[in-house]
Parts: sequence; structure tokens; C-alpha cells
Amino acid sequence: MLPHNALVVVADGHSATLFRNTAKSGLELSETTKVTQESLSGDGAQIDEGSPRDDEEATFAAQLSRHLNAMVLKNKFEDIAIIADPSTLGVMRKHYHKELQLRLRKEVAKTLTNSDVQTIQNSLS
Repeated sequence: MLPHNALVVVADGHSATLFRNTAKSGLELSETTKVTQESLSGDGAQIDEGSPRDDEEATFAAQLSRHLNAMVLKNKFEDIAIIADPSTLGVMRKHYHKELQLRLRKEVAKTLTNSDVQTIQNSLS
């Protein structure tokens, strides 16, 4: 089970939704933030993964990882779970900071960005 106030990131190559576990015990997710390509576009690093669409998705995944790294280094969360489609998760892993790796409680390789909260919670249990 994820600890209280753990950050849960649900991502694909285009967007991410950040949730917090608000339950004192158990799992109850509350949405906190939506992250899009536009909101992360301050980081202009391009990643060449093949086709333009693949590049765009890989760039977003890398930018999202850097965003999460910055959050962990500012102590914005103690624990994190990341749910992302397999290709996004693969790119994100390459960019995890050591501190993020230490706080990572769970990874789920699934596309759940358009799923309801109950489905997301079920994937974490």
C-alpha cells in the first residue's frame, strides 16, 4: 500500500495527471495537477527516438521526469508511484534522479491516462 500523501503520476506521451493519496490508511486518490507538453515546454531538450510523434512523446516523458526530479529535490513528496504506458515509462526511467529512485514505491506499465480514479487505484493494489 502507498503511504499517506504519496504522489501518484499517471502519464502517457502527451500528458500526465498527478494525484495524492489522501487516505490515512489504504488508498484514496485526489487529483492535484494536470501536466501537459505546454506546461513543461520551458525545457527545450529534444530527444531523438525515431518518428516525429515518437520524438514528441519521448521529449514529454523526459521533461516530465525532470519535472518530478525537481519536485523530489525540493521535498515536494516523500513517496511516489508512476503509472505510464510502457514506452513512456521506459524513457522516464532513463531520466530518474537518484533521489526519485529512492522514493519510488511502485511502477505500473499501463496506459491509464483516460481511466477513472477507481481503475487507477485498482492498478496500484
